[in-house]
Amino acid sequence: MADEPKKRKRRGSGAAAGGEGGAEQASSESKPRREREPRQQRERDEDREELDERVVDIKRVAKVIKGGRRFAFRTVVVVGDNKGRIGIGIGKSRAVPDSIRKGSEVARRQMVKISLSGTTIPHPVVAEYGGARVLLRPASPGTGVVAGGGVRAVLEAVGVRDVLSKSQGSNNVLNVTMATLTALGQLHTPQEMAGIRGKEVADLLPFWERSRKSG
Repeated sequence: MADEPKKRKRRGSGAAAGGEGGAEQASSESKPRREREPRQQRERDEDREELDERVVDIKRVAKVIKGGRRFAFRTVVVVGDNKGRIGIGIGKSRAVPDSIRKGSEVARRQMVKISLSGTTIPHPVVAEYGGARVLLRPASPGTGVVAGGGVRAVLEAVGVRDVLSKSQGSNNVLNVTMATLTALGQLHTPQEMAGIRGKEVADLLPFWERSRKSG
């Protein structure tokens, strides 16, 4: 009976020593992780601040399952840097914030480089996607973006400030947005067009730039 308190003391002291050693080890392991996490989060926030993110469309969709219908939200997000890079993402989730986040991540991964001519596009272009058909034409400085809906969101996010457009066909927002991206992907710089058509670069410039250079 006399040995019992001693044994208890030993156990307690061993547990205390083990607890102190474990605490020191845990703190030493957690320190680098705590230092890394804020820096990574800061870099992500900075990347997000640099890009222009626009939610074009939010729709409720349904999936038929054995027990009935399961509802979710489909979001179309456009992300651009206003300097010639653009991406479109589609996110789907049972909550709107989650669907926006998923669409934004997809759009950032799928960003492509577009050939622009100053604040406008180099030449007219027509593109189709599904039942949507979009026409884009270059415009002189000061014209603005003559477009609406998904076309305007894509053009402003990519960095176009002067352009004429016309949506011909389906008014489905997703198809119109994808048709606009397809049209921008078909653009070529005046130098590329001159090489393809065998002409001088000056002959393929917009009329306001030709008059400026000739004057």
